[in-house]
Amino acid sequence: MSIFLNISEERVLFRGEYFFMIYDAFPVSPQHILIISNSLKEDYFSLSIEEQLALPEMVRKAKSIIENEVVPDGYNIGMNCGSAGGQTVMHFHCHVIPRFLGDMENPRGGIRHCIQGKGDY
Repeated sequence: MSIFLNISEERVLFRGEYFFMIYDAFPVSPQHILIISNSLKEDYFSLSIEEQLALPEMVRKAKSIIENEVVPDGYNIGMNCGSAGGQTVMHFHCHVIPRFLGDMENPRGGIRHCIQGKGDY
């Protein structure tokens, strides 16, 4: 059973045909949003083609929700797929993380920092 299937409806920011959104319970930055599949799918590669095609619109919707509260200088959008990829909840979710100038000393390399030393190039 997925912990995402037990989320109370009052935490849901938006619900669409395939996905719903909540603020991350352990946010990396203010207004960090998770886009979660309505049905249990393990990761991005388990989504149907229809779900994969609907995801970009949900990312845009998450951005809009974030920008009603804060004005980010950038974003990280990411999905962890499988244990080796860092996934700890085996239910599809996509992180939309607002980024702010100065939130880390040197953000160059962004997602490449998921493997130590690979973000510095």
